[in-house]
Amino acid sequence: MKWKVVAGLVGGLLGASVLAGGISSAHPRQNSAKGITVSTATSSKYGTFLVSGHTVYALTPSSVACDAKCLKIWPQLLLPIGVKKPTTGKGINAVNLGTVKLKNGRLQVTYAGQPMYFFANDKAAGQVKGNLTDTWGKWAIVVLAPPSSSTTTTTMASGGGIGF
Repeated sequence: MKWKVVAGLVGGLLGASVLAGGISSAHPRQNSAKGITVSTATSSKYGTFLVSGHTVYALTPSSVACDAKCLKIWPQLLLPIGVKKPTTGKGINAVNLGTVKLKNGRLQVTYAGQPMYFFANDKAAGQVKGNLTDTWGKWAIVVLAPPSSSTTTTTMASGGGIGF
C-alpha cells in the first residue's frame, strides 16, 4: 500500500512540474540536478557528434512554431533550476556552449547559438533516430567532425541525414 502512495505522489509531482514549466527537468535524458554535461560521441556512420546522456539535436525551423505537442516529441535540453551554465565534456570547446533564456525563465542549452533538443524516440544512449524533417522543421544531430575511414567504433541506430 505504501508503494502505491509513493508512486502516486511521484507521478503527481512530475505531472505538476510539466504543467508548471513546460517540460520537466526530470526528463529521463537530462543529467543530474547538479548540472548538464555536453560532450561528444563517435560512430562510424556519423563521425563525432554532440550528446548529453543521449544524442542532442538542433532545429532548422519551418513556419510552424515548436509548440507543446512538438516539445513532447522534442524535449528541450534544459539546465536544472538554479544552474547557470552547462558543463563542457570531452571534445567540447566551451566557447560554443551557452544558454538561451526561455519565456518561463528556464535556461535551454545552446551550441554555437543553436538551442539543443532530445528526440523522444531515441531510447538508449547514442541512438540517432531523429535526423528528419517534420511539421516544425528539419532536425539534425550536431556533427563536429565527419566520419573517417579510420573510425573503429560501433555503428549506432540511425535516422535520416547528417546536419548542422
